[in-house]
Amino acid sequence: MSDRYVLAVDLGTGGPKVALVSVEGQVAGSEFEPVELLLLDGGGAEQRPDDWWGAITTAAKRLLARGLVPVEQIVAIACTGQWSGTVAVDRDGTPLMNAVIWMDTRGSREVRRITKGTPGAAGYGLLKARKWIRATAGVPGQAGKDPIAHILFIKRERPEVYAATHKFLEPVDWLNQRFTGRFVASYDSIATHWVTDNRDVRNVAYDDGLLAMAEIERRHMPDLVPSASVVGTIRPELATELGLPASVAVVTATGDVHSAAVGSGAVADFATHLYIGTSSWITCHVPFKKTDLFRNICSLPSAIPGRYLVADEHETAGVCLSFLEENLGLGGGSLEATEALAASVPPGSRGVMFTPWLSGERTPVDDATIRASFVNLSLQTQREDLVRSVYEGVAFNTRWLLETVERFVGRRLDPITLIGGGARSDLWCQIHADVLDRTILQAADPVLANVRGAALLAGVALGDLTVDQIDGRVEILATHRPNAVPQPVYDAMYAEFLELYDKTKSIFRRLNRRSRPR
Repeated sequence: MSDRYVLAVDLGTGGPKVALVSVEGQVAGSEFEPVELLLLDGGGAEQRPDDWWGAITTAAKRLLARGLVPVEQIVAIACTGQWSGTVAVDRDGTPLMNAVIWMDTRGSREVRRITKGTPGAAGYGLLKARKWIRATAGVPGQAGKDPIAHILFIKRERPEVYAATHKFLEPVDWLNQRFTGRFVASYDSIATHWVTDNRDVRNVAYDDGLLAMAEIERRHMPDLVPSASVVGTIRPELATELGLPASVAVVTATGDVHSAAVGSGAVADFATHLYIGTSSWITCHVPFKKTDLFRNICSLPSAIPGRYLVADEHETAGVCLSFLEENLGLGGGSLEATEALAASVPPGSRGVMFTPWLSGERTPVDDATIRASFVNLSLQTQREDLVRSVYEGVAFNTRWLLETVERFVGRRLDPITLIGGGARSDLWCQIHADVLDRTILQAADPVLANVRGAALLAGVALGDLTVDQIDGRVEILATHRPNAVPQPVYDAMYAEFLELYDKTKSIFRRLNRRSRPR
């Protein structure tokens, strides 16, 4: 065991986890504190930054009071968490309004306006898209969920906030500002603003032409620092409040996708992980910069210096089970009880299907208006059929994403390490193995992958370990291999799953048109 520890913060949408993790990735303990999600008319999704900070300090104090490690052995703070959000702050770092988070679509009209042009395709002006893709590897998503859309929404609808804003910060970069007083972003945390030139992944910089196309002013953007580097030291008053040494270093913050990639232990090129939390994604490091505009997937700067990471996302995954329990009363009240209900039903959920698009979708379709549904219900349908169909519907969606990612990287990805809250379910791991026809490696302590990744990146930043030493540091709890028996059932249902999207997307577009930003 190492004698040097990191206070790692993972700002999830449901609230922050705070953990003590060694620079070599061993988790000594963690605490969680929930925060409220504010869903607003017109596609709004916000949270209060002060709620984040209060929850983090509460959880940190509770964790440190447990005396798990001597405080003098805590050498760094590392923040990770929800990516692609926006906090507008004044010169003191004080938020001027609620944070606009990754689910918010109110800026979609503005994004469509700045990205259109002639000749065009998929809603984009091709000359504009070419400039964005050449420099950044991506383009602003037309669903309006990227920070560029948030900033333009604030500019249009909250002009008094825009005028008073000193910097627009990613949520995790705002946390680092609170810890250090510095307004900075890392090469990886800034990527989905789509205003940086990422062609030299070791020397990312703002692009004046892209800033002009995005109608964003450079003065509103934080300075950039290399990934996996030291930002500064903890503010003295915070060190005193938390009872930490004044010498504690604060390392660059990173998005949850990036820290999970490291915390999964799958850091070699093409070593793959699947994350199932509130949202989900499949990613791996790749030795190239590439874009698939039509399927909303690209490779962006990784939190590992000098590397690229495949960027994609499914908007809702694990949260579908929470929705099932909280809004429909169909779960079992606990993971074990819900899993037992699902396990009592044969593969295929007796013909019931669930489409898990509770908040639209990003990859392989950028569709803000598609929605979730149960399909093929009858008077014989039982509660347990609905529960299992949610497990399977998320897995069908994962298969859709896997096919896209494999086309993007040009190879079969197998095995796949599963992390996040979904990896606590043995049944869900096996369903994914069967639906994907891939070996699933179930990581130990899967809900702590992000804090583990943040701490390992801190170890790299501090010089305690190299990236090559991260491989093999994550324990695999179980290996789930595909079972041939249910695969014909799943293959047939997956074909219908794709057909459901194709046949219903226009219906949902019409139904949800009135809720879209005007």
